[in-house]
Amino acid sequence: MQHIAIIGNGISGVTAARHIRKNSDFKITIISAESDYFFSRTALMYVYMGHMKFEHTQPYESWFWDKNKINLLNGFVEEIDADSNTLKFSSGQSLQYDKLIIATGSKPNKFGWPGQDLKGVMGMYHKQDLEQLEQCAPNNKVCKRAVIVGGGLIGIELAEMLRSRNIEVTFLVREKSFWGSVLPPEESELINKHIKEHHIDLRLGCNLEQINADASGQVKSVKILETGEEIECQVVGLTAGVSPNIEFLKTSKIEYQRGVLVNRFLETNIKDIYAIGDCAEQREAIGERRTIEAVWYTGRMMGETVAQTICGNRIKYNPGHWFNSAKFLDIEYQTYGWVWAKPKPHESRFYWEAENENICIHISYDTSSRTLIGINTFGLRMRHDFFDKVLNKGETIDYVISHLSDANFDPEFYKSYHKDILKQFNINAPKAVSLKPKSWKRIFTKQL
Repeated sequence: MQHIAIIGNGISGVTAARHIRKNSDFKITIISAESDYFFSRTALMYVYMGHMKFEHTQPYESWFWDKNKINLLNGFVEEIDADSNTLKFSSGQSLQYDKLIIATGSKPNKFGWPGQDLKGVMGMYHKQDLEQLEQCAPNNKVCKRAVIVGGGLIGIELAEMLRSRNIEVTFLVREKSFWGSVLPPEESELINKHIKEHHIDLRLGCNLEQINADASGQVKSVKILETGEEIECQVVGLTAGVSPNIEFLKTSKIEYQRGVLVNRFLETNIKDIYAIGDCAEQREAIGERRTIEAVWYTGRMMGETVAQTICGNRIKYNPGHWFNSAKFLDIEYQTYGWVWAKPKPHESRFYWEAENENICIHISYDTSSRTLIGINTFGLRMRHDFFDKVLNKGETIDYVISHLSDANFDPEFYKSYHKDILKQFNINAPKAVSLKPKSWKRIFTKQL
């Protein structure tokens, strides 16, 4: 019986294990030094905020693994010996495998800042980060202020977490506007305002110079590079992006750059060794995508894909159209297709924003053919299947605007914005567009 070893028990590794089990009777071992059981990383913030307990973040009961004959091993892999198909652990133990899947995920970026390893400095990615945050910031008496370095999705989540316990937060963002390298100026400015409305001290165009310690080795303050200002704090959150967690591969024969290099079949340069999820780097970019994608749904898709290959149905990884979703404090965000921070020469844009509300849409489309390229929505929920079909069929922006009722995900009895959107679109568009009759009561809504 073949033995499939999987390093990492995140969404990628666990999905691979589940689908291998569905299609084979192979022996499966999942290895993790982080936690005994798979859990939802995106739910960690809600544990700190008191909405759930850690055990509630585990999608499967503890009996699930034995029932499905998936072995769980708690251990830290220090080395992969590809010549002998052996994993070597920090404990001195070893494990033989026939096929290996590397799914070790990401780690928070550190850029050599003085003091970056002090007590009270952490990311917000691992279970251990949550445990450290509970120790260092249990309330606003122990932690009066926290400084967050880096303006991305993890940073905004950490800010919300800390503010839920009335801890003052200073947010250092290197860019001139929040997430300005990803969001167009309109949406980025909307988020800037929303962050400040939540009494978060947002500092744009600011870089961390160093982190200072007190006599006990605990965080005491940070120093800003541009101004030399020193900000007293008890916690520093490092959220300036993540990078593949692959340090243990440095002595192996597995090729890597930023991540483990893989082809479209998620195969490494070593036979029977694969890499998936945040730690995998495509040798060639797939369309407009980055070669490394630290996104939940792509990790899941990679897990499904590699399981098929291992079980004899060798197929290429095909992530389809780009999409993502997140939450900026009270604002839900969705994106389908591509709406780049700056328009490309061949595209046009349509932007609509609700008056006095943090609600907007931004649509990118081809100037000549009017074919949809992508859409951003803030404060409005859309159906993934609608935009997946629209992008597959190459529908136009006019089609999208006229079929918004099919795209809308919000329930009935919500405040409607369709008239304002349509009016603004027809002012901007070369030709007038009308809505489907059934759209008038359902399109683009928000709870009263």
